[in-house]
Amino acid sequence: MKRQILETIEAHKKMIDELGESSMEIIAAAAEAIIKALRQNGTVYLCGNGGSAADAQHIAGELVGRFERERKALPAVALSTDTSILTSIANDYAYENIFARQVEALIKKGDVLWALSTSGVSANVIAAAKLAKKKGACILAFTGQSDSLLEKIADICFCAANKSTARSQEAHQLAYHIICDLVEQSFCKLQEDKPQIRMEEVKLNPPGVRRIKHTDTRELQEKK
Repeated sequence: MKRQILETIEAHKKMIDELGESSMEIIAAAAEAIIKALRQNGTVYLCGNGGSAADAQHIAGELVGRFERERKALPAVALSTDTSILTSIANDYAYENIFARQVEALIKKGDVLWALSTSGVSANVIAAAKLAKKKGACILAFTGQSDSLLEKIADICFCAANKSTARSQEAHQLAYHIICDLVEQSFCKLQEDKPQIRMEEVKLNPPGVRRIKHTDTRELQEKK
């Protein structure tokens, strides 16, 4: 058992070490695309199945809530969370349409669709990516197989190629945490650059002016 644990840890280390310089450029490009979309009032939508669905929700939570710093909430929606929408679409249409139908309803030009599929060929993710691209969204893909169909559709693709789905997902988690950190830093810096209004500088009434209740005003007019 200990041997298996050590082998898994070593496999994880090797996977991370192999990410290399090219992955750094892709991660930076992904962060820049998200920052650009959010600054232009866009929204980040995410989709995936199984563990990738959990990752999609995780990322949305980091953006809407916070990663490590206090800043404004950032618009992000995981398309895997509304069971009524998912089951109605799967029942009335097909499981392949569960994300694409939501893309049709929600995504607009300038948004980002962050599509996660370790195989790179998940039918429902591919359908969503194709439609989102037609609507003018930026497609950010996270895959685990090189030269996949999803990678060919995507504008930006982070591919953590590995025979083990678990190792690919572990690399995905590291990459999306870095992206969330970079995005958050950008918006924290944006807030710091804005002029801050101190509460002691805000005066509700000009000097020497006293608020008078409406009833008091009538009484003063009657006395005149």
